[in-house]
Amino acid sequence: MNLFDVYPVNDITIARAEGEYVWDDMGNQYLDFYGGHAVISIGHSHPHWKQRIKDQLDRVAFYSNSVKIPLQSELAEKLGRLSDKEDYQLFLCNSGAEANENAMKVASFHTGRKKVISFSKAFHGRTSLAVAVTDNPSIQAPVNDVENVIRLPFNDEDALREEMSRRGNEVAAIIVEGIQGVGGIRIAGASFLKLIRELCDQYGTVFIADEVQCGYGRSGKFFFTDHAEVEADIYSMAKGMGNGFPVAGIAIHPKIHAKHFMLGTTFGGSHLACAAALGVLEVLEKEQLIDHAAQAGAYLTDRLKEIPDLNNVRGKGLMIGFEVPPELKMLRKNLLFKHHIFTGEAKPDIIRLLPPLSITTEQIDILIEAIIAEISFLKQNGVETLSISS
Repeated sequence: MNLFDVYPVNDITIARAEGEYVWDDMGNQYLDFYGGHAVISIGHSHPHWKQRIKDQLDRVAFYSNSVKIPLQSELAEKLGRLSDKEDYQLFLCNSGAEANENAMKVASFHTGRKKVISFSKAFHGRTSLAVAVTDNPSIQAPVNDVENVIRLPFNDEDALREEMSRRGNEVAAIIVEGIQGVGGIRIAGASFLKLIRELCDQYGTVFIADEVQCGYGRSGKFFFTDHAEVEADIYSMAKGMGNGFPVAGIAIHPKIHAKHFMLGTTFGGSHLACAAALGVLEVLEKEQLIDHAAQAGAYLTDRLKEIPDLNNVRGKGLMIGFEVPPELKMLRKNLLFKHHIFTGEAKPDIIRLLPPLSITTEQIDILIEAIIAEISFLKQNGVETLSISS
């Protein structure tokens, strides 16, 4: 059997990972400023996180949600305390798409409505409804073309007001990323988020904060919406929640009531998943990584803004992007294959930085020096040149 070829991959095989570094099967070390799509929150293979999983594996790895799993309650208590959402309810699942899918389903159950508002350049996942509210027709199959999605311009307060004045009583949910990741590190303004809260209150609509990528401390606060002092009705979480172990969830406001069988999952909230997620929260708290993300992110942003060839440096905490002019289009590839530094991208010309929250100022300086060196190289040698010399 062959793999279904859906991923364009770099010709690199990661054989080992620790902290902020990974090593390939040839022994080459890489500095990770991408964290496998913002997944690595507390650093690769953190010893406490590994021990949490190993200890649980020695007891029980899995049983279904047909029995009590005390680890789920322990996780809910810890997550509620650290996120300041102690009165919320937690539903556990396996991925960001699944979290958003369930969030929208809960909103529809709660309101009895069908329509969902999302925004331009949004990315919410690849499952049925999650991909329908994603602004990318190339990944939407014909079956994903549904009539209940309303797409509005991101950060356009007038457009949102007008749409809600016309059809607010039909809208089950407004779903928004505080920082759009795949969309190019586009930040939702505080006044925009406050307007969403106001309109949701006015029309009885559910405010879903998609915190899959920008949440869990990456922005320098637990949830990005905290920066705007706005409280959502549902928060979707994944990526950094498990530090590489597949775990996700939604935090649901107490005004929304559960009933048996309205949601369900086979693997969500397994013993191992909860152990991994608890390990992450324990490290975030003990090592004060959320505060560190704010400080390290500010330092990284300031250093990037010192480089005149990079355009529109933006972001919050350790979710940062900048635009690369056409003459520097090989910059990201050169960083990877010459300097052994992983970064991310957003089409057409944006480099994304999503390192572990434990990244140090010394490692940030390594990245900055590599960027400056490669900009100089590309300006001297042309845009199609790949430098592989040391």
